[in-house]
Amino acid sequence: MNETKTPEAVRENELPAYLIHQGTNYTAYDYLGCHGEAREGSFVYTFRTWAPNARRVALVSDFTGWDEGRDFERISEQGIWELCVESPESLEGKFYKFAVTGQDGEVRMKADPYAFQSETLKKTASVVRNISGHVWKDAKWLAKRSATVCPKQRGFKPKVTHFYSAPMNIYEVHLGSWRTKDGACTADGEHYLNYREIADRLAPYVSNMGYTHIELLPVMEHPYDGSWGYQVCGYFAPTSRYGDPEDFRYFIEKLHEYGIGVILDWVPAHFPKDAHGLYEFDGQPLYEYQGQDRMENRGWGTRYFDVGRPEIQSFLISNALFWLREYHADGLRIDAVAAMLYLDYDREPGEWIPNTEGNNHNLEAIAFFRKLNTAVFREFPDALMIAEESTSWPMITKPVWEGGLGFNFKWNMGWANDVFDYIATDPVYRRYIHTKLTFPMMYAFSENYILPVSHDEVVHGKKSLVDKCFGEYDDKFACMRTLLLYMMTLPGKKLTFMGTEFAQFREWDYENQLEWFMTEYPRHIEMQRFVNGVNHLYLATPALWEIDDGWDGFEWIEADLAELNILAYRRRDKRGREVIVVLNFAPVKREGFALTVPKMGRYEEVFSTDPYEFGGKNILNEEAVRTRSIVDAEGTKKNVIDITVPPLGGCVFRKQQSTDAAL
Repeated sequence: MNETKTPEAVRENELPAYLIHQGTNYTAYDYLGCHGEAREGSFVYTFRTWAPNARRVALVSDFTGWDEGRDFERISEQGIWELCVESPESLEGKFYKFAVTGQDGEVRMKADPYAFQSETLKKTASVVRNISGHVWKDAKWLAKRSATVCPKQRGFKPKVTHFYSAPMNIYEVHLGSWRTKDGACTADGEHYLNYREIADRLAPYVSNMGYTHIELLPVMEHPYDGSWGYQVCGYFAPTSRYGDPEDFRYFIEKLHEYGIGVILDWVPAHFPKDAHGLYEFDGQPLYEYQGQDRMENRGWGTRYFDVGRPEIQSFLISNALFWLREYHADGLRIDAVAAMLYLDYDREPGEWIPNTEGNNHNLEAIAFFRKLNTAVFREFPDALMIAEESTSWPMITKPVWEGGLGFNFKWNMGWANDVFDYIATDPVYRRYIHTKLTFPMMYAFSENYILPVSHDEVVHGKKSLVDKCFGEYDDKFACMRTLLLYMMTLPGKKLTFMGTEFAQFREWDYENQLEWFMTEYPRHIEMQRFVNGVNHLYLATPALWEIDDGWDGFEWIEADLAELNILAYRRRDKRGREVIVVLNFAPVKREGFALTVPKMGRYEEVFSTDPYEFGGKNILNEEAVRTRSIVDAEGTKKNVIDITVPPLGGCVFRKQQSTDAAL
């Protein structure tokens, strides 16, 4: 096995290295890391890494020895090191690491930050892996995605819309615990299903249930199951827990075959302090901030990326684009955005230093997000870039050219906190917190929102969604159905965590699969039927998703009936077709309730939370109801229909029109 190196090779590589150091190389993974090619009967592998503070870098591996290894040569003043290895046979699947000697003389065994595959759990080596050559079979899906997200975009420079008039109903999934082999615990790392096995079960399930997308908790390689994937060490490697890169491509292709988009959770804020990872990669802070005021999140025990450093910008933006290019991901949900935007995030007074403008905004992070989203939408105008941002930072989802951060969606965590407080409250006292249901509409159109019932809300003593609901057993299920109807009919896209659809009582446990056996019990299979029904109502009703970003699509009918725990509102589509939603969060049947409607005619109930098959009491409005005219206390003439609203229930009406197209 020989090493090869020529001056011509160095010159050829000057441009990508230069762009990395400028923060504008968005294909940095094509240059750094390990890349092999066949040459005249042998295989040549080029290894490169960035370690500007290192005294020495060596390749230790199955094929160079695990002791001294082979020395890299430093090929740039800014700290890029390179080694070429010639082998008579392919090294595909072989293990390697970088032995990095810092200025202190200590040797640190590091995984390759740009490796396309890594060992997992207690094993930490990088894997030589060629991920080129896959022939994708999802062209039909990609065409549909483009037409859906960017319906008017044509030409070389398509315009990014930042909001699209299409349904989005996301099923959030943790791959290791959705299902396991024979339902066994995964604590020993032995009972995971393969990406292919999961895809073959998950794709038809979510399609049948009426979801449009899945969102995966981070699949990038992470050493600790208990981090749920949020402490990443291998940013370019889908975790080997469930198979190899080709298996993961199969997974995404299978979801696309069933018409399901795939959103990946992405973690650009921080990384763990595992010895083999990015932590003090060349003996001192490199990928992380150097100042103590910004370096570490003590609560998480992790280091923050120095997003103001050009090489880190190249690393992270390349990584975001990598998942969209190489794995055909449909979007990224960006974790912990607030932690990046605020200098004082999770810090006490005196532990942080104001910026040059004298406030707590991280100016580098602001610039990074704008640069990231500009780069992503330039290449993928139909991508989804979703911010998990827990504060009221303005213009998260406004375009960069308007002064925003450039995301196209944001989780509405304020909505989630409000509604969870509401449903946990005894209905007797809900009148006093009625605004928790109505206040979210005061800011509903300030951003492009996703309404989340996420994994974060069903762990650590917060209870599952059904168990959050106040009351005895049946009341909990009825309240949950009404809450989900409220969620599915409000403006905003939707997200629910796996297991919610059949009302798993136990909190989520990452080591065990969902309690699918619960669907053998009546209330749980009934809840699954209800979720299927309300999901398909949502998909089939443009009034519920076509105008999510303005008052043209929403109008209150009854916002202030706090004494009755009742809400009523209209939803409209672009053609003026509408549905009327009535929700009763009291355990009292409202018979003869006079509901104001916009026009004279007959109104039919098109959906209810209360049929027997959903676990309800079958209190329905089975016959269409004709309007009558009244004059209210203020002398205003109104059209009303007299309806029955079930206890802890909701219903949806529309005006009968014989010439109407189906909604």
